Amino acid sequence: MKNICVYCGSSAGNRVEYTEGAKALARALVDNNFGLVYGGSNLGLMGVVAEEVLALGGNVTGIIPESLVTKELAHPALAELIVTRNMHERKALMAERSDGFVALPGGLGTFEELFEILTWAQLSFHHKPVGVLNVNGYYDGLLAFLDHAHQEAFIRPQHRNMLMANTCAFSLLEAFKTYSAPAVVKWV
Repeated sequence: MKNICVYCGSSAGNRVEYTEGAKALARALVDNNFGLVYGGSNLGLMGVVAEEVLALGGNVTGIIPESLVTKELAHPALAELIVTRNMHERKALMAERSDGFVALPGGLGTFEELFEILTWAQLSFHHKPVGVLNVNGYYDGLLAFLDHAHQEAFIRPQHRNMLMANTCAFSLLEAFKTYSAPAVVKWV
């Protein structure tokens, strides 16, 4: 693994723990010699994780669609900032350049990116690990909902198990190193 894509909010949320979690993930990335691939903004948790990786001497690649360069304030200090034509291009390039995916706390955009990359894994479009850093229980409700969807037979066990969750950034990345994608399942 070389690069980990981090999905997270352009807001810092209302708890200091979210910022601390973003910094902890940045430290874990750098300590494991992983580069950061992220949405290219200097706002919210996106800015926090990028700033911390940069401060620790790590590699950061920002990928942002041209329509958001001024709205999300593209990070000015990145050695590599890629501006795409649209969100579809952005997400495809983030997936292509990453060897795993972590979601920090975030909003609708974070959820959308997380579920899209999980769906791509379910369909065997990629075989990369996907996880959430469950800072301060932020993802407890989502994880419970996914368990409910599994119990109601809308998510197969092997697909439910694709999403890893941990409260410790270092432990989550350690689990990424030993991740094995589920076997391809016939849909009929």
